[in-house]
Amino acid sequence: MDIIIVGGGKVGSSLAEILCAEHNITVIDLNETRIQSIINDSDVKGIVGNCLQTAILEEAGIGRCKIFISLTDSDEVNILSCLIAKKMKARHCIARVRNPEFDKQLVFMREELGISMMINPDYVSANEIAKVLRFPDAINIETFAKGKVDLTEIRITSGSILENIALSQLSKRLKLDILICAVQRGDDVIIPNGNFVLHAGDKIHVTASHTNMVKFFKSISSAYREKRVKSVVLIGGGRTGYHLAQHLSETGVKVKIIENDEKRCYELSERLDKVNIICGDGTNPDIIREERVYDADAVVSLTGIDEENILMSLLAKNNGVNKVVTKVNRLNLMQLSNSLNLDSVISTKAITVNQILQYVRAKQNSTGNNITTLYRLINDRLEAIEFVCRESRSYVGVPLKKLKLREGILIASIARGNQMIIPRGDDCIMVNDSVVVVTTNSGFEDLNEIFD
Repeated sequence: MDIIIVGGGKVGSSLAEILCAEHNITVIDLNETRIQSIINDSDVKGIVGNCLQTAILEEAGIGRCKIFISLTDSDEVNILSCLIAKKMKARHCIARVRNPEFDKQLVFMREELGISMMINPDYVSANEIAKVLRFPDAINIETFAKGKVDLTEIRITSGSILENIALSQLSKRLKLDILICAVQRGDDVIIPNGNFVLHAGDKIHVTASHTNMVKFFKSISSAYREKRVKSVVLIGGGRTGYHLAQHLSETGVKVKIIENDEKRCYELSERLDKVNIICGDGTNPDIIREERVYDADAVVSLTGIDEENILMSLLAKNNGVNKVVTKVNRLNLMQLSNSLNLDSVISTKAITVNQILQYVRAKQNSTGNNITTLYRLINDRLEAIEFVCRESRSYVGVPLKKLKLREGILIASIARGNQMIIPRGDDCIMVNDSVVVVTTNSGFEDLNEIFD
């Protein structure tokens, strides 16, 4: 499949590196050094030029392009380049748009202007943070099957009810229909079987219906009700902070933003009438003390400096804050943050890449039992993929115990209508089922490919 990526920054270069193994990728950027670096790192075609010039788009092969992705620093350029690409016969167009003023026009731009997907990384990141604040014990939460299925990552602490339990005994002990579908133990990522025994320090990925996930957290934490987040301090009032504060305040959470830029503080105070805006340095010990930052139920570090976010989160954690969320974009620092036992680490870049990959995989085949949702987890070492079984195949209606899965694969859930099934040996996949697969492999495009 021919894909054109405009903008060779962090997201563009990451997408090119991942997609070039399966597709013909062309990257367009005004920066010659950036293009040369991408060409050196990945098997892609690079073009130095302006994406708004039709000659540049023709050189990139716009006429045979199935997916056009515009990721420049300018919202307007991204939108306009998609419109030009669409006019020049590109099949599907994706634009990154960050300005909140465009939020109310997304439907118009998709339906009237033909832009297939508009992604606001800051809005999506804010939603991800809001999800983990809903369950303070969770490190990360992903959803499938239109919200019917939760995939939640948690760390097992010493003395937990989950410590030293074999997975085959888990549902019986908790009296819940849940499935632990992946475990990170040290540097190892494991797809476990029923004999696997959990240890303190393991990070586990749990699949359940939303209702059972709530019960699961109540079962593993006697202080579940006390842990509910009612007050949050956001250190940094950028775009992600704005979207998060707006979402939380609308759900009744008390929100305080500490922002260093005076002009930005005025903007936030005009837009967020229910949020307490403090103009000051969120890393200043005097500000932290005066604003009683560590008395909040949760602290979210959202400055533009990764190291600053990590340091502030560590200080908050060490001073007894129950839930800490850290925004980190650089991959090497994300890996370091894992060793520091931070609660939840959010990467806007990774979230954006995941969203676009999900769309690309879904469009890869116009027919068949292809992907509707894709999440890349544990620094891209684990994939959670949702397929919709749209047509009958050899495995449909066959009990799972009679089917052979490829190594490194687990079927984590089956959603059938309003029913969510944690699959056992006698369960079957039926036409129109939504099937979530967790795997340490990558590159699956169709449900048929998971079977040996």
